[in-house]
Amino acid sequence: MNAKSRGYALIVVLLCAFALTIYGAYSPARKAQKQQIVCIKFKKGVETASVEQHMHSFAALKHEIPQIVNYTSGKTILPNQAVADYDVVHYLTFQSEADIRAFEQSSAYKQFVAQSQAIWDKTLIVNADIR
Repeated sequence: MNAKSRGYALIVVLLCAFALTIYGAYSPARKAQKQQIVCIKFKKGVETASVEQHMHSFAALKHEIPQIVNYTSGKTILPNQAVADYDVVHYLTFQSEADIRAFEQSSAYKQFVAQSQAIWDKTLIVNADIR
């Protein structure tokens, strides 16, 4: 291969690398189609540190379970100091119902539930389409 051919090959490689970089920067992210909302009521007397550990452990599942497209959470807010039916809410988004089932059957999620359910009074799980 002569110097001129190597020069052209180098230009082609650089253009391809540039095109792949642009494609990666502007390609759409995985689109979420399904949502799971998990509401938790903690047992009376559960310490704040235990609630915070629960929140951090649930959030860590996003990095362990690839089916989770996005995750957010928060504590419930009620006007006038009313008593909440649930203390915290976790919002998970997925691409499909199959991804929700895979999440629920994952060893990481099952381990989280086994370690956490002792401090839960009740839970509510709602699956929904995202529109």
